[in-house]
Amino acid sequence: MSSASSVLRLARAVVFATVCGAVSAGGHALAGGGLVPFGVYLAGVLAALGLAYLIDGRERGPAAVLVATTSTQLVLHQLFERLAPAAGAGAAHGHPAPGMTLVHLTVAALTAWWLHRGERALWLVIRLYAAPPPLIRLLAAVPPEVCAPSWRPVTSAVPVYAGRTVSGTISRRGPPGGPRHFG
Repeated sequence: MSSASSVLRLARAVVFATVCGAVSAGGHALAGGGLVPFGVYLAGVLAALGLAYLIDGRERGPAAVLVATTSTQLVLHQLFERLAPAAGAGAAHGHPAPGMTLVHLTVAALTAWWLHRGERALWLVIRLYAAPPPLIRLLAAVPPEVCAPSWRPVTSAVPVYAGRTVSGTISRRGPPGGPRHFG
């Protein structure tokens, strides 16, 4: 594997792990679980980074991104719940409730959609960068014609009428005419 593809693979894995970690830690805090300690957050993001790097060898479709995002966020949620329990956790936190599951799946779907759109945009840029520009392909296909330069002066095709009125033109000077009374 080339170093360029390794860097691209690592960059994509970092974005994926960071987004999943931030969404999971934010959800944990908003659900009443409190702030996730930095060490726990870092351990979760690094674990997600390692897994993302392993499976991140090529462009993925929306279904694969959704499955990876959902499962990563659910695992991070469990990790944060076990390693960073809330001091006064509410009834909804710690026990799966239908509302909490729906929130997790909705946020995971939105995150997966956002990540997939970014993935598509990145691969489009890569494909466009790798393809030769259309103008270069066109120029390479058609041999150039060599023409001798023309040194004739450019003449205007419109004749110049110095001070004369061209027939058919109407010259109106003065203010616009009001209603005329003929009588």
